[in-house]
Amino acid sequence: MMNPRTILIVDDDVDLAEGLKLVLSRSGYRVLQARDGRQAKEVVDRERPDLVIIDMMMPKMGGYPVLEHYKDHPDAPPFIMMTANEGTRHKAYAEYLGVVDYIHKPFAMDRLLETVQKILGPGPDTTP
Repeated sequence: MMNPRTILIVDDDVDLAEGLKLVLSRSGYRVLQARDGRQAKEVVDRERPDLVIIDMMMPKMGGYPVLEHYKDHPDAPPFIMMTANEGTRHKAYAEYLGVVDYIHKPFAMDRLLETVQKILGPGPDTTP
């Protein structure tokens, strides 16, 4: 059996993070969580996830410093940024830092799952 692809969710909104974890886990992905950018860097360096879904605004350290840190790392995972911010400058900067997608909150879980599957491929079949 193939090992599931690993996704790190980085968000201080516990309800959103748990909802994402549920949807992604049910789709066959292994899901890790971090509550801020500092924890995210620790988890990325230790676990080497296949994808990171990160919020822009969080206490202690938001998403941008994490993206800046990994911008020139050749083995950095792909990043999807989530945000409630509507500013086009923020999106342009995130794209400059290398995000593969920029998703505005609130969003449909189907939209996020579709993006994840484009990046990682479908999760392993979870039917018994």
